[in-house]
Amino acid sequence: MSSDLLFGPSLTTPEMAEAVSDRAWLKAMLRFEAALAQAESSLGIISESNAAEIVAACNPDLFDLALIGRQAVASANPLVPLVDELRRAVGPEVAHDVHRGATSQDAIDTAMMLVARDGLDLILAGLSALATRCAELARHHRSDPMAGRTLLQRALPITFGLKCANWMIGVLEARRSLAVFHKNRLAVQLGGPVGTLEAFGDRGFEVTSLIAQELGLAAPEIPWQTTRNRVAELLTGLAIAAGAAAKIAVDLLLLSQDEVAEVAVANPGRSSSMPHKRNFVQAVEARVAFAGAAAHAGMLIGLSPGEHERAAGSWQAEWPAVSETLRLTAGAVDRTVQALTGLQVNTDQMRSNISTASGGVPDVGASEAIIDRALAIYAREISDGRTTA
Repeated sequence: MSSDLLFGPSLTTPEMAEAVSDRAWLKAMLRFEAALAQAESSLGIISESNAAEIVAACNPDLFDLALIGRQAVASANPLVPLVDELRRAVGPEVAHDVHRGATSQDAIDTAMMLVARDGLDLILAGLSALATRCAELARHHRSDPMAGRTLLQRALPITFGLKCANWMIGVLEARRSLAVFHKNRLAVQLGGPVGTLEAFGDRGFEVTSLIAQELGLAAPEIPWQTTRNRVAELLTGLAIAAGAAAKIAVDLLLLSQDEVAEVAVANPGRSSSMPHKRNFVQAVEARVAFAGAAAHAGMLIGLSPGEHERAAGSWQAEWPAVSETLRLTAGAVDRTVQALTGLQVNTDQMRSNISTASGGVPDVGASEAIIDRALAIYAREISDGRTTA
């Protein structure tokens, strides 16, 4: 999952590439192990001194990512070799308190929530920027008529501002859903080998709550290791957000065709053989990124009915899918923001392309009133550049 692929453009942002990197996952797993030790120490399950040694050893700089990756093949997950290394780091007298009462899925699922939180922070900011750009275009072109098109044929007139307002609402709706998920559904997973919290006696929920407080995640009512709804919700929400961006990209590609010529890209891509072309590469990349995000989301929904108390394969498929969907969604949003930045809008050509019998002023219906209502929604949701949940 390199972010600098040779074939297939780098469909993400540098910030997201870092947020979902192997190192980010390593840091998140170690944060779980440190929080677990701290919680157990607070409740007297392990000693304060042992917890302090474990926390000190949970330093990502002390671990060889490449080695852990190679060793992960033997156990089908990276947590096993990571815990082995962590136990070696603290020494034999403390090793038995490392990862005490937890299982690989607890650490990896919680790490997934931490990685997702950082990734969602970036995507929510990107969606706010995209909504803002759409709002600016909607205001500026509130009264500029153009042909509405249904089934790829000219229909009744609308305004370009209405098209931009509709783009904006799609982005805001997608962002709203992800903001609610960010607030309510990012949760610690702690259940032990089969989800019974057996190693903690009657204090398992206390341990979970303390870990949640330390990591800034929600404490679930019960362990969620067998119920993968929240992972499917995350990827579905991301795919919807990528789709809202891709909708804009597809419209831009169609409007920029030579035969239509209603918009033009500010920073065109080059052709290897036709120097006259002004390729709308940002829109192309946004559409490609959405296709990938949707594929990963569909895959995980298909795999969500896992087997018994830990799925054989579908659970392991989640980790790369979450990273890749975050990566691609960020790419779709970023490329669409780029596509709209400096967009050249040919309002004369838009008017020329409207087919009217009388040749008079086009009747755009309630386009302007709809734009005003959409901008009022935007105003309610945007405060100092941030969209609220």
